[in-house]
Amino acid sequence: MTFGTLYLIPAPLGEGDLAWMLPVGVQQRLASLDRFIVEHPKTARHFLKQIDGLQPLQAIELEVLNEHTRAAELEALLAPLLAGNDVGLLSEAGCPGVADPGGGLVRLAHQRHIRVVPLVGPSSILLALMASGLNGQRFCFHGYLPVEQAARNQKIVQLEKASIMADETQIFIETPYRNKRLLEALIQQCHSGTDLCVACHLTLADEYVVTRTIGEWRQDLPDLNKKPAVFLLHG
Repeated sequence: MTFGTLYLIPAPLGEGDLAWMLPVGVQQRLASLDRFIVEHPKTARHFLKQIDGLQPLQAIELEVLNEHTRAAELEALLAPLLAGNDVGLLSEAGCPGVADPGGGLVRLAHQRHIRVVPLVGPSSILLALMASGLNGQRFCFHGYLPVEQAARNQKIVQLEKASIMADETQIFIETPYRNKRLLEALIQQCHSGTDLCVACHLTLADEYVVTRTIGEWRQDLPDLNKKPAVFLLHG
């Protein structure tokens, strides 16, 4: 039996012109699919209804894969693929499998010899790195830093030291409503000469990408409350 293909679908990072974020060929591929695995059905439908040529949403099958999905449930999500149907894995924002719960499903698909095809689209992490001016030859993404203050401060110090020793850009993110606390911790814990890039609302009309030294940031902190952002540190 020929298995279906699992397409990894990047989603826009916010509201905006879809033509600016996804190539025509990617949108055409999406229009050919009628089965998707998504994080949140409501936001997935909002995105999918913008795709020209897609079947009516009532005819589209949506299965949920999020941070609460247990590993034992992943096998069932692959059933349509094993039956020969193509399926799209849709991230909530950005790229599936990158700071996203889709990685386990993709790994299982490889184990079942299912073809996996990544589609072109926005990655906030890579866009931020591109625009930062920091070292793009050596970098490390850490996801979320610890929430507890002492542990977070310790991690920041560790990241700065690692960056200095390896000439490596350290990349991390935060829950938007905790951005202010993270910024305050960074300017308190890091050396004045360390570079920090803040990249916020990437690809959107109010996109903000600024790289300054910690010393310069101490003079003027941006208001990032409830705004998705990526932080890049280089000592």
